[in-house]
Amino acid sequence: MSGHSKWATTKHKKAAIDAKRGKLFAKLIKNIEVAARTGGGDPEGNPTLFDAIQKAKKSSVPNDNIERARKRGAGEEAGGADWQTIMYEGYGPNGVAVLIECLTDNRNRAAGEVRVAMTRNGGNMADPGSVAYLFHRKGVVTLEKNGLSEDDVLMAVLDAGAEEVNDLGESFEIISEPGDLVAVRSALQAAGIDYDSAESGFQPSVNVAVDVDGARKVFKLVDALEDSDDVQNVYTNVDVSDEVLAELD
Repeated sequence: MSGHSKWATTKHKKAAIDAKRGKLFAKLIKNIEVAARTGGGDPEGNPTLFDAIQKAKKSSVPNDNIERARKRGAGEEAGGADWQTIMYEGYGPNGVAVLIECLTDNRNRAAGEVRVAMTRNGGNMADPGSVAYLFHRKGVVTLEKNGLSEDDVLMAVLDAGAEEVNDLGESFEIISEPGDLVAVRSALQAAGIDYDSAESGFQPSVNVAVDVDGARKVFKLVDALEDSDDVQNVYTNVDVSDEVLAELD
């Protein structure tokens, strides 16, 4: 049921990227607006909105900004943009598969920025469907360890549909089917365990191992992609060993 996840590498990298607070805030607020528009403005009846708000709060987004985004999305306040979700696919250095999720009000701008980031950093765009089949949508809940063991977490979420618990070093990651995400989150709450984020994302079914040089190049590409305001998430199937990660650090 449990195992060490090489997604630790992505998390380490994301911590550095997320230091750009302004960009992070903008992306979190966009998520709230879209969630409210799609499923209604009541967080109690809209789990996606609840989780988007939770994540924003954990990242210290001011409550006023959160509430305004919720109102815009729900149509209670004017000014919401017409956000569209677009997926782009490609290959990075060392043949690593890359899935790029954009949330944009300008399709042409998003496509241009993604293409430039890819070509300047050793990547190539790919036809729709040629990379996506290597990934499966999963529910992902992350939480700080706070003295908890892997077994503590596993016992809390096993009956809620959790498939595995991964040790990411400083935190745990719980993987489930997207439909079980709310149940897993609720099971943690019932057990009195605080969590950082709960959202559906893409997990690779096949990983590509890289050396230090390859890891550096892949991270540089991810950095460049996430630098775009239109890019919400970047998923790769890179597999970076603990040894390579230690050398990078």
